Parts: sequence; structure tokens; C-alpha cells
Amino acid sequence: MNELETIPSLLRRAAAQFREQPAIETSARRLSYRELLAEAQLTAASLIASGVQPHDRVALWAPNSCEWVVLALGVSLAGAALVPINTRFKAEEAGYLLGRSRARLLFTVREFLGTAYFERLRAEHGGPGAEVPIAGLPRLERVVLIDAEAKTHGAYTLREQLACAANVTEAEVQARADAVLPTCISDIMFTSGTTGRPKGVATTHGQNVRAYSAWCAAVGLTQRDRYLIVSPFFHAFGYKAGILACLISGATMLPHAVFDAGQVLERLRRESISVLPGPPTLYQSLLAHEGLREAALPPLRLAVTGAAVVPLELVERMKRVLGFETIVTGYGLTESCGIATMCRANDDLQTIASTSGRAIEGVEVQVVDAAGKPVASGEPGEVVIRGYNVMQGYFEAPEDTREVIDSQGFLHTGDIGVLDARGNLRITDRLKDMYIAGGFNCYPAEIERMLSTHPGIAQVAVIGIPDERLGEVGMAFIVPRAGHFTGANGRDPTWSDALTAFCRERMANYKVPRRFAIVRELPLNASGKVVKGRLRERAV
Repeated sequence: MNELETIPSLLRRAAAQFREQPAIETSARRLSYRELLAEAQLTAASLIASGVQPHDRVALWAPNSCEWVVLALGVSLAGAALVPINTRFKAEEAGYLLGRSRARLLFTVREFLGTAYFERLRAEHGGPGAEVPIAGLPRLERVVLIDAEAKTHGAYTLREQLACAANVTEAEVQARADAVLPTCISDIMFTSGTTGRPKGVATTHGQNVRAYSAWCAAVGLTQRDRYLIVSPFFHAFGYKAGILACLISGATMLPHAVFDAGQVLERLRRESISVLPGPPTLYQSLLAHEGLREAALPPLRLAVTGAAVVPLELVERMKRVLGFETIVTGYGLTESCGIATMCRANDDLQTIASTSGRAIEGVEVQVVDAAGKPVASGEPGEVVIRGYNVMQGYFEAPEDTREVIDSQGFLHTGDIGVLDARGNLRITDRLKDMYIAGGFNCYPAEIERMLSTHPGIAQVAVIGIPDERLGEVGMAFIVPRAGHFTGANGRDPTWSDALTAFCRERMANYKVPRRFAIVRELPLNASGKVVKGRLRERAV
């Protein structure tokens, strides 16, 4: 298995090698690897019949489910690029991604976590058009509601979509899949940046198959494993270290839509789970849950974590209380296919807790100074990555791409780290202002842009502050317009509640600042830029 493989060839090989072994299990459905291939081929045929061409973009805005896996693999077989959308996004955020990617088709659900996805999209972007389901998104030719029983406002049901497959032969699907090259874009995952607008990270089939073959080798995933995938599929950790890793290894996928510690404990017990990756907050929540004592857990073989500092005490409790045999940590970002360094299964607990491991094979990780020169072992500097896993670039944004990938091919991560003598990487800080709340990347510029639309806000700056449960949360410093927030102080909840409600209507919940502070002015440097270091001091 190498960089010359594609997701279609990987799926076909998995179906031939693992055949009747369960590929996916949910409360409603069970698919073998052979059946998974057949269902994905049906999806691909329906996409071809709907006019989806090679290299088109198809978006998927839905929670973890059996259908998500089938649809995503069908998109790959049809030669299109998958555009996953965060299920916590509001209509404005999702609409921007759909417009920016020029997605021709969207698979979504009627409602999730209290949000009516399609209805809110229509309301936000102008309702139905004459020829398209949503007037404000003219490139979006078709919307398919995965969970709908009847056609609604121009959106198709999944049953109607799959019925289109009758017009496409098996040979046509095979030819389309065979035409997919390892160098073709497999997915465009949007990540926010310092500009405040999400950017689409484009990676190829060959990159992802090779990267997660290395991931499987590092963590020791096998066809005997039962893998509870709690990490959302719209994230690289859920989609690539979840779905693709299972295709590579033959493990059984058990999708989980919304993390709830009690429900996860019950599934661990009832469904004989052996593999449970996730951010540190996932394990902290399980350890803190009152039902842990009553849950007779099966032997848990493997935990894979990262995305934040992992305290040694947490690693020890994961072994002692949750019973994990192996715990592995790693580091990566969307721009590196989600992976760059990994601990190995035989590393000691101190290495696992204090570092993100060593570079995976074929990837070079350096720590450099401001001039781009490598620093000595143990000295801090910016983490840069070079190798097959570095993205092709930001989708149709060459200037943004040049800002992060230098002339030597190194991806500049914006993270500050230290390499020890054995090559283990320890992340110590961030050049960028991004913070991580419960495993989700939060970008202050994006949150600031949304907050600045509030009629009472003249200026705003957002920083990440420590939080015991989520690792970090946002804190917004606000300079009000005249006549707004008068008399506001930290003991008056009225104005902060109003700002929280304003944010929750416009952005994903994990982005919503947990604290607000009213200030007369923001600290600025000589260039007029906000000095966020002084805001962090003030927050402390």
C-alpha cells in the first residue's frame, strides 16, 4: 500500500480481502465490506446520473452515520471531491463553504441538534430559485435530504436520488472509478485562518491513503478491532483516521453521532469496543462520569489522542481506570492530511504524555527560528513540515498557499515546538492565535468578524483562555459603541447573556466565547495591531 493507491482502489481491495466481515455496525444497519462496496457503487451511479463530473465538488453536511460513510465513498468512486461541512455550523457558515467550493450537490439531513439545516439555508440564502433549490447558491444544483421521506421545497429524498442509479451501468461506474488517479483531489476540508474566512485544504487520494497506512502501522489497528468513531466525520481525525483507517485495516466502524459520556460508556460495554480515539476531553469526561463505576467495561485495546496537552495523570488514569492497553498521541493539522508525528505503541508513558511523538516515515519535521534556520535540540521555534502529506494548497487561493508553504516545500504550521534528542516533538505555544476548545480548532479572527456585526460593538478581540473541562475556551474583549452596554461589568449577566445568544445564532457552539469583558480600548502596537499578549495577561 503506497501513495499510488486511490480511495476507490482501496475500497475495492477491502471488499475483496475482508468480504463478509462487518465494515459498519449501527443500531439500524449492518454492512459487510462487500455490501459497503455495493452501496457506495450505487451512490456513485446516482451521482453520475445526476450530472456530477470528475473533479466536481459534492458536499456532505450530516452527523456520523452509516449513510455518511457510504455517501462519502460513493463520491470518491464517482471521481468527485468530497467537501465535509461541520455539523455545528450555522446556515451562514455552511452557505459560505458551499459557495466557495462551488459544490454541485449537497447531501444533508432535515435536522440535527435543533437546527433545521435545509430550511435555515433557504432562509439565509434567499429561498428556492427557478432552476436551483437555493437561489443564493446558484452552483448548488441539487440538495438530497438523507433522512426525508418526501420531497421538500425542491430537495430530493435519498430514495429518489438512488433511484437515478438505474440509468447508469455498472461498467460506467467502474470506468469512472478507474479514471481516478492518486494525484486527483479526494477532499477539500475547510479550515479557518487569520483572515477570518475558512480556506479549503485540498489533498489527494494518494496522500491520504499513504498517510493513514502509516497511521495504522503506528497504532497497530487490525481487522479484529471494533472502532467506536466518536470524532466527527467532517474532521480529518474522524474521516481519515476513522473511515480510511478502517478500510486499510479491515476494522469494524461503529459511528457515534453526538458525544455523551453515559451513552459512550454504555456502547463500550454493550458492543465490545476495542478502539476509542478522541481528544483528551473525551477521556476526561468518561473518567468523571458517575456511571463509570457501574459500567463493566470490556478490554479496551487502543486510545489515540492529541489536539491538546495530555497530562501524565490522565494517561495513567486511562490505563488504570478505563483499562486501555495502549495509548498513543500524535500531532498534525488539516494542511498535513491531519498527521505529521506519532508516538509508537511501545513508547513509555512519559513520552506519550509529554510529546506528540516522532515524524511518520517519509515526512520531515523541523523546528526553525525566524530566519527559517533549524534550531538546536531542546530549543523552541516554529514547527515546519515537509513531505508527501503536505496539502496541494488552499482551494483556488494561491496567495494564501504561498503564505504557509515556502519555496523549499516546508509547511509553516504557526505552532511553536521543541524537538528532543530522539526526534520527539513537544508543542509549547502558537504563533497564531488559534486555540483548541474540546478538540475543535477556534480561530479568533473568524469569531471577531462575526461579533463585529453586532450593532453595539465598535471593536473586539478574542483570545483563548484555559478551561478545566475543554482545555481552552474563548474570551472576547469588547469596546462598545456609544450608548451600548452602559454600566456593564463582570457581575452583571444581562449583557453577556445577550452576547452569548447573539453568537449562538451565528456560529458553531464551540466557537462561542465563554467570557466577555467590556473595555474602553484595546491595547495596540505601533502598527495599530492588537497586542493579544497583554489581553492574556489581563485575563489571568
